Amino acid sequence: MSSLRTLVFFATPAHDCSYLPGREATTMFVDPRASVDKKLYSQLTTLGFRRSGSHYYRPHCEACNACIPVRLSVNDFRPDRSQRRVSRKNSDLECTLVPVAFNEDYYQLYANYIELRHKDGDMYPPSREQFTSFLVDGATDSWFLEMRLEGELIALAALDALDDGLSAIYTVFDPVYENRSLGTFAVLWQIQEARRRSLPYLYLGYWIKQCRKMNYKTRFKPIEALRGGQWQILDDV
Repeated sequence: MSSLRTLVFFATPAHDCSYLPGREATTMFVDPRASVDKKLYSQLTTLGFRRSGSHYYRPHCEACNACIPVRLSVNDFRPDRSQRRVSRKNSDLECTLVPVAFNEDYYQLYANYIELRHKDGDMYPPSREQFTSFLVDGATDSWFLEMRLEGELIALAALDALDDGLSAIYTVFDPVYENRSLGTFAVLWQIQEARRRSLPYLYLGYWIKQCRKMNYKTRFKPIEALRGGQWQILDDV
C-alpha cells in the first residue's frame, strides 16, 4: 500500500484552462500505479487533491493560483433563508444512498445534463465510457445519492466518504427541474449526512473567484480555504 512518503507525482504539459479564458493550466497527478486506500485518499484531500475516477489530481500552475480548495465545517453551518427555501421545496423527494455502479438510468440523466448544460465543457460530448471513467472507476467508499420524485430519478450526486468528511464529487439533474435548485439541495443533503456520520467536513472541490459557475460554493458559510498549506476561513468572497 502506498503512503504520502512513497507517492510519485507527474505534471501534465500546459494546456488551455477550463475555467479562465486565455490562460494555461498544468495539473499534478498521483502516479496511477500507486495503491491509494481510504486513509491515503483522505490525506491527499486535506492537501488539496481531488479524485476523478482512478486519478488523484490538483492544479499545479506556475503563474496562477486561482484554484483554491474549499471545504465546509458542517457543524458550524447554518442555512440562510434561500437555502431553507430550497430544503422545503425538495422535501417531497426520496433520497437514497447506493453504492457507485454503472446504471443506464444514471447515464441517461448524466448525458442529458451534459448535453443541455455543459456543451462548452471538457465532458462534452458525453459517453458511457466517460461516465464510467469519471464517476465509477476508482471508487473506494463511494456513493451515489439518488433523488427521486414519485419514483422518477431527477438528480444524482456522487460523493466519497473520507476519514474526516465527505467529498462532493459531482451532481447532475434533469434541467426540467432547474427551479428546484437541485445542486444546492444535494450539498445541503450531504451536509446533513456528514453530521449523521459525525464527520466534521464536506469538501467542495475548487473555488475560483473569477469563475461565476463556482459562486454557489461560497454561499455555504463558513467556508474554509486551503492557502499556504493551512485551512482558514475564506473571507475574500
